Amino acid sequence: MESLPKSILIVGGGYIACEFACILNGLGVEVTQFYRGAQILRGFDEEARGLIADQMQERGVNLHLGTNIVEMAAADADHPSVPTEEGMGLPEVERPVPPAGAAGGPVWVKASNGMERVFDAVLFATGRTPNTTDLGLEEAGVEIGRRGQILVDEFSQTNVPSIYAIGDVTDRVNLTPVAIREGMAFVETVFKGNPTPVDHDLIPSAVFTQPEFGTVGLTEEEARDREPVEIYCTSFRPMRTAFAGRFDRVLMKLVVSKATRVVLGCHIVAPNAGEMIQLAGIAVKMGATKEDFDRTVAVHPTMAEELVTMKTPVRTA
Repeated sequence: MESLPKSILIVGGGYIACEFACILNGLGVEVTQFYRGAQILRGFDEEARGLIADQMQERGVNLHLGTNIVEMAAADADHPSVPTEEGMGLPEVERPVPPAGAAGGPVWVKASNGMERVFDAVLFATGRTPNTTDLGLEEAGVEIGRRGQILVDEFSQTNVPSIYAIGDVTDRVNLTPVAIREGMAFVETVFKGNPTPVDHDLIPSAVFTQPEFGTVGLTEEEARDREPVEIYCTSFRPMRTAFAGRFDRVLMKLVVSKATRVVLGCHIVAPNAGEMIQLAGIAVKMGATKEDFDRTVAVHPTMAEELVTMKTPVRTA
């Protein structure tokens, strides 16, 4: 992309789709996002997902849930106008009709709800599959999973003893720091003779939307399916933006085991949430209890102090 489009349609609801929606919106592009599901960021904590979706829309992203493309074509004399833009909450935009068959020109899109719109560009961020084709793996006898992933054991070894695989091609936890850790474990195992498995449990991660999202451990939905839990949660307008009259809200949430008091999950929606979750992830990984959090003195005034000052659960599940 040599220049920014005036408008773009992003199809997808995962973290890549949402991050690009926020980046381009922040750069002044008119962003519309289609997601076929009921809520963006499937697999993450539902309460956090809802707040992020609301805040993205407050910032100007035209988010349409339960929506997909049913037809699209290069904008031409057959699709020159946008008769139903108002129904999508978008301003009507006049654009020149490009020559028939022109590459890289505006794209006419019809949505599953019957709405139509011309966009300067369309971006599909609808998921990835491991890029393992044409590597000769089948000929070597390496076992491949249904999604094309290379199947490995805890030491990243395939069913062929001399072949190992790490990173996204194994479709375990598809994050750069995890791949780095897998590579370090491989070196320890193969070159240093120190068999080292990779621990894929309780990995902190961040979604760089606006607002940012940091998470580690179980979601409320995952935890309540395993055991009785208490939910400690608060949402508020942070002072750093409230004084400026902005609508930003943050979320601080702990998922706690009723039986052991161990913090099973921590979820933060806030500016710099990625920085916060890296530190909170240490405590969660160490098996800290809610009382361990409570014994920690708050740093005031900060957003993160809420993690150690929430005394009463908002609900049990």
